[in-house]
Amino acid sequence: MRLLFVLIPAIVSSLLLSCGDTSKKIDTSKLTLDSLLVLYPDSIPLLVKKGNELIEKVQYQKALEVAAKAYRLDSVSFDTRVLYAEALINKPTRSADDMLRGHLMYKSLVKANPKSEKALVGLANTYTMLEDMDNSFVYINKALRINPRYRDAYILKGTNYRLKQDLKLAISSYETAVQIDPKCTMAYLSLAVLYELNGDAKLGMEKYTTAYQLEPKNTEVIYALAYAKENLGQTNEAMNLYRKMARLDSTYADAFFHIARIYQYDKPQLDSAIFYYKKAIKANQEHIPSYHNLGLVYEEKNDITNALFTYAKVLKMDPDYVLTKERVAVLKNKR
Repeated sequence: MRLLFVLIPAIVSSLLLSCGDTSKKIDTSKLTLDSLLVLYPDSIPLLVKKGNELIEKVQYQKALEVAAKAYRLDSVSFDTRVLYAEALINKPTRSADDMLRGHLMYKSLVKANPKSEKALVGLANTYTMLEDMDNSFVYINKALRINPRYRDAYILKGTNYRLKQDLKLAISSYETAVQIDPKCTMAYLSLAVLYELNGDAKLGMEKYTTAYQLEPKNTEVIYALAYAKENLGQTNEAMNLYRKMARLDSTYADAFFHIARIYQYDKPQLDSAIFYYKKAIKANQEHIPSYHNLGLVYEEKNDITNALFTYAKVLKMDPDYVLTKERVAVLKNKR
């Protein structure tokens, strides 16, 4: 669940240099947010805006780093505390303690400002994560009574209905969100999934495409569109998108994994598959699906020694990985 940007006070268009030459000024009116943060790395309003921007783009690890810095500099500001709570509950390696801490932070924020839609929906989101839908809806509805057009309240409503397997109401909620904010990438991605589940692959693809048009350099958006195209058998288009992902982020192991899988099953070109599975493993040395599929390719090439060697690496990381255990048993029985 992502929240809206926090608006910051207007930044003056020119600021004096600190070098002592008061005749020179820095014109900040045309600088990007990142450029401003280089100039003013400890600016709380800039850090909050950057953190919320990263959350909006589903870049949660980076958002957490920015939020943690802002929180260290100012743990009192309401906006800073909201940002940190949101980053904490969306932490990629979130623990139960992180979840509880975020929940308690949101309860404190709502108590401090019961008219804050952002805090109310944030608290509702933690109830959703705790599988307490009744309380989640209570706080969503409180937010909507304050602001009937609060986009994120409808996004969370859609999420709740989706978890309750009410596709009709989930779709309706997300459609309301995109009517309020036609540039809400997350809502389009959620709609795409729901329309697919509802048996309308064409409309689902339209929503994926809209999200991609809004954020053509967002690797999460590219991945969603590429995966949808791969599932529809549009493997060449999918591969081009996975390659784009890899160019944008060479550490994105799943991009290489899917290229390899297409070479393994759809082309097939086994040497190319091996090449890209190894690139996926280089990007993420714990990417178990790449190790497993690499073992399968070695089997197809009748290279049983390398297949077993690769499978051994999988089982060292996860002794209970069922697919690999099955292949090892089959190969051992053949000997």
